Amino acid sequence: MADPSSYRPKPGQIPDSPGVYRFRDEHRRVIYVGKAKSLRQRLANYFQDLSGLHPRTRTMVTTAASVEWTVVSTEVEALQLEYSWIKEYDPRFNVKYRDDKSYPYLAVTMNEEFPRVQVMRGHKKKGVRYFGPYAHAWAIRDTVDLLLRVFPVRTCSAGVFKNAARTGRPCLLGYIGKCSAPCVGRVSADEHGELAEEFCDFMTGRTGTYLRRLEKQMVDAAEAMEYERAARLRDDIEALKKAMEKNAVVLADATDADLIAVAEDELEAAVQIFHVRGGRVRGQRGWVTDKVEDVTTGALVEHALQQLYGEERGDSVPKEVLVPALPEPVEPVQEWLTERRGSNVSLRIPQRGDKKALMETVERNAQQALVLHKTRRASDLTTRSRALEEIAEALDLDSAPLRIECYDISHLQGDDVVASMVVFEDGLQRKSEYRRFQIKGFEGQDDVRSMHEVITRRFRRYLAEKERTGEWTDGENPLADTAGTALTDTTGAALTDTAEAPLGSSLKDDDGRPKRFAYPPQLVVVDGGQPQVAAAKRALDELGVDDIAVCGLAKRLEEVWVPDDDDPVVLPRSSEGLYLLQRVRDEAHRFALTYQRTKRAKRFRAGPLDEVPGLGETRKQALIKHFGSVKRLRAATIDQICEVPGIGRKTAETIAATLARAASPAPAVNTATGEIIDDEEPVTTVGSPGDPVTTGAPEERRGQET
Repeated sequence: MADPSSYRPKPGQIPDSPGVYRFRDEHRRVIYVGKAKSLRQRLANYFQDLSGLHPRTRTMVTTAASVEWTVVSTEVEALQLEYSWIKEYDPRFNVKYRDDKSYPYLAVTMNEEFPRVQVMRGHKKKGVRYFGPYAHAWAIRDTVDLLLRVFPVRTCSAGVFKNAARTGRPCLLGYIGKCSAPCVGRVSADEHGELAEEFCDFMTGRTGTYLRRLEKQMVDAAEAMEYERAARLRDDIEALKKAMEKNAVVLADATDADLIAVAEDELEAAVQIFHVRGGRVRGQRGWVTDKVEDVTTGALVEHALQQLYGEERGDSVPKEVLVPALPEPVEPVQEWLTERRGSNVSLRIPQRGDKKALMETVERNAQQALVLHKTRRASDLTTRSRALEEIAEALDLDSAPLRIECYDISHLQGDDVVASMVVFEDGLQRKSEYRRFQIKGFEGQDDVRSMHEVITRRFRRYLAEKERTGEWTDGENPLADTAGTALTDTTGAALTDTAEAPLGSSLKDDDGRPKRFAYPPQLVVVDGGQPQVAAAKRALDELGVDDIAVCGLAKRLEEVWVPDDDDPVVLPRSSEGLYLLQRVRDEAHRFALTYQRTKRAKRFRAGPLDEVPGLGETRKQALIKHFGSVKRLRAATIDQICEVPGIGRKTAETIAATLARAASPAPAVNTATGEIIDDEEPVTTVGSPGDPVTTGAPEERRGQET
């Protein structure tokens, strides 16, 4: 690991002008390329105190051994040179989008004497017109088959073409009218070239001209009583319309635009592009990248624009490019796009209307692409095995942690404090073994103390299971001092941890009840840094559990903390082990947050009837429907309560006793006059000052608060 100060340029050496810089490692390989409006200001950011750098940037500057730069005259030149160097050197720390598939294009080889229409993949060739990309090659072939009726352009390979020219007999398409057969001289090279130009014009969206021309020819043929020719033209028109219908109109003003959307998380980003020509979606493609550098959404968009248009010229760059965030600064990028097109290009964020709605569709596609990519990555056995091996190596474990449990604490300013436990086995989620905890040992906000309580409660249950099943040998039970007593939390209350889903039959007792904490993990992960890790380790030590590893993952810097170590374990940004730990941590956070929000919502909706034991939602609604309000129910006799369907005398007595113990209803006050309103009927709340507020008990009004 190199010290950045060892290769830091001397003061005054770096020019204060636009340029492009390269970081090289000790083997002279380029590991990062960047551009700057001011090289001096930008490079100075890399040589500040390492503790102030983003972890990804810190890894890059400590891997590098030298830095060099090239001065250019404008920011546009810097943008172009940065793209060229990224393509040339393929630096490991730059964002590099990779196609999730090799997309097929509809290509017309205008660089040949007799242009050919075909499906092409891979790098684009000079002199070839491309349309797309398409999701499937069969979609291209269907479109071409329809268009060949009107534009009979050659589609055969060079070998077939030469053989037909040698024998003087065209292929089958020549006989059925779907090829003009230039191979046997039916049309000249110029005439065939015009057909290819018309085919390209139609594909670029200029469809109205050809439809109107064919319709006129059809009418003329019918008037001349050339009915067979009119019928062929009618069929040609239908074929063109059918080909157009394959791409629905999404922008009514026949706009030519590319829409780019980005979906991202801490680790990766997915980009989706919709190519709209003539108001119709003509192609779609997507990329995925690892975020190996600290980048904003605008920077991701800039990298996508470079990759998308770096090799394009002319009409391949549309008049309008719609993006979710603008690069900073936007002027050089827009000027670069304009230069590549040869005319003005609008780069902007759609704000309203059809373009905004279409952008939302592209964003949904990007989100789905990112989820699909993560699912494929997580389900790959080789990748999961490598991730577990990397974790075992980084934490110095004896074997790969096949079962990992992760814990997270969630609350809202100290209220409704809960915790979650999620389980990953062999790198995959085991949702049937997720658990939820209510923190009961104390009130208020203390994540460290909460983590200690949760770990203690979970592993007390595990030790109790071992004792109950007789897995302890003599003198081995750490719970011997509490034998014969029920497990409780620190408040003395019985544990009430809940599961997200029922367990499988293999995890059930003889009486059919699920074993909640039957199996221990090889690794406990906590969401947090040193304090949370120390609390978890202390809880395990107090219980005598010494064969379970503990680590923590701090979200801000993605550092892995282990007990009794002042320095974190830093896994490479591209490490599959770090990716798995982040997935585990994020899932624990999601599960805890969902539970905390559910509890909070339930607390806000709570009323006096919630305190009645054994009274479900159906009978609560029946009571309110019968009496109209809790106030009238409180005033009712037991016999009157028994009149409600489903309410027996014993339940009615319980309801009456519970409501009697509840606080008496507070009177409503007219805020304008100060008069106490004691009316049996509730007064409707209105928003103007001085209007009376709704009457009834605080429990009745609580649901109206916002």
